[in-house]
Amino acid sequence: MPKVGMKDTRKQQLIEATMASIAELGMQKTTIISISKRAGMSSGIISHYFGGKQGLIEAALRYLLDQLGKELREGMAKTDGSPQERLNCIIESNFSGFQRSELAAKTWLSFWARSMHEPGLKRLQQINNARLYSNLRYSFAQVLEPRAATDAARQTAAMIDGFWLRSALSLDPQEGFEAGQTLCKRFVQEALA
Repeated sequence: MPKVGMKDTRKQQLIEATMASIAELGMQKTTIISISKRAGMSSGIISHYFGGKQGLIEAALRYLLDQLGKELREGMAKTDGSPQERLNCIIESNFSGFQRSELAAKTWLSFWARSMHEPGLKRLQQINNARLYSNLRYSFAQVLEPRAATDAARQTAAMIDGFWLRSALSLDPQEGFEAGQTLCKRFVQEALA
């Protein structure tokens, strides 16, 4: 009889092994073998749980998105719900310790590059973009007129993505992430003023 919870544990181990493989080898060179070796499992279990490498890569990316959403919800629960605090929370979740970790950063970078060519990854990227924009626009719309809220949300989303990308690729990523977060928050403060 299978142990209760073992399936979820194995799936999580495979997702983490996938991210580790992508971080070390890149998405192109990540294989079922490289993942299964890191996870200490047979390569057949990947097909069993995820239908193959592509399904597992998509599961790893959904995991990143889930972590981002979880951090955002946890942060929002600690705010007073004001637009300024909501917007700061959105920025902080995108620049959280997990999102700026080497493992997550390299997985995100590989994901973005491949999302232009693979429909499943492109769909996940579009969902991520839509969530970020929607959350930002909702918060700005509490204070700004509709057109101004739309413009501010677009600018903030572009700044978050741009600063995150530049930071992840810089010689000193942590300093870049800190500066990017600060500058995004400053923009929000000025837009709301």
